Amino acid sequence: MYYRKTILDNGITVLSEYVPSVHSISLGFWFQVGSRDELEIEAGMSHFNEHMMFKGTPSVDAQQLSERFDRLGARQNAFTSKEATCYYADFIDESLASIFELMSDMVLNASMQQEHCELEREVVIEEIARSEDDPEDIAYELFCKSLWPDHTLGLPVAGTRESVGSFGKEEARAFHDKHYHAQNCTIIAAGNVDHDELVALANTFLSTMPTASQGNEAARFAPTSSESGQFNYQKDTEQAHLFLGGQSISMRDDRRYAFNMANFVLGGSMSSRLFQEVREKLGLVYSVYSHLSPYVDAGFFAVYAGTRPDNVEKVVEVIYRELDKFAQGDISEDDRSLALNAIKGSLALNLESTSQRMRNLGMSYLARKDAQSYEETIARYESVTLEMMHEAAQDIAQSDKVLALVGDFAPDYRIGE
Repeated sequence: MYYRKTILDNGITVLSEYVPSVHSISLGFWFQVGSRDELEIEAGMSHFNEHMMFKGTPSVDAQQLSERFDRLGARQNAFTSKEATCYYADFIDESLASIFELMSDMVLNASMQQEHCELEREVVIEEIARSEDDPEDIAYELFCKSLWPDHTLGLPVAGTRESVGSFGKEEARAFHDKHYHAQNCTIIAAGNVDHDELVALANTFLSTMPTASQGNEAARFAPTSSESGQFNYQKDTEQAHLFLGGQSISMRDDRRYAFNMANFVLGGSMSSRLFQEVREKLGLVYSVYSHLSPYVDAGFFAVYAGTRPDNVEKVVEVIYRELDKFAQGDISEDDRSLALNAIKGSLALNLESTSQRMRNLGMSYLARKDAQSYEETIARYESVTLEMMHEAAQDIAQSDKVLALVGDFAPDYRIGE
């Protein structure tokens, strides 16, 4: 393995990738909890807890916490996804022990005072409001909700104004106690890091983290079905924004390499079919792209486009036309070579960033309990044949589709009617 792994006596997993050519470290505290793990009344609580970890502890208030990171020359932040929450910092290697102690204090001892919860509720609601001003964000959330209306993977990570507005110290603390336990925690570092030192720090500063009989992942279940059809959101906008796609592969599916290459050909770059056809030849959009969003046990494929309302039907028609050509095997050996070289280049550039290395290791390990080196990953992409790409393209093109459309349309407006 290109990384080292140790499981502590209390169940915390510690991973490290040593990068000898740098003088920095990217350190992440990962918890396998995201919006898919929330009850209906908890919608947005994973993200809210992320915010609350920065509001101080009994030993340091929020301003002092930020100042200590700054004095150590660190860039700290966090993110919440549908399946994980990560607190991370990038810093010079000599600061590892001090940064580790600070981050441990944050996740173990967050004060979560009621007054801070009330203040942060407003901050998160402002974040939701900002997203509601972005029609591309609205279209994305409408797509997810419409694809999986009965599954938590379809819910927004930030929650809703109503759910977040009910959060207080009691609710935040209960959620923290439920999910922030040792079996659900993975410590990951990439850079000029000594694995044994990292393990020693984890034993020193995280020994008091509560344990649980099983990790949170055991409670998860995959969507058993998905919806199809057109779903509209009426909003006064200059452009119409749409996502068109359907259910696809998970992060554990070995076909992901072929799917990634097929997606690159369809809409993954400026040389892709969609970009060249919809923008360069027809001038119907400024932005158009396709992407795969894989999760641990499910996933989706989607095309995004933003266009003037009068062009919506034409854009959808062209997207379906390109998908139909895809399903008929319209991928050449030259397409395969182009996609392979572009993906290899992107992977190589990721190696230049310790932060990206840490994230890649975290996302891979949390999904599959393993991760591949750059060389192993390249070998898997190089093994993808034209036939495998054709099969992936057929799967992408022939899946039942959801069309999520945001714009100034009548509620009963339907494409093609």
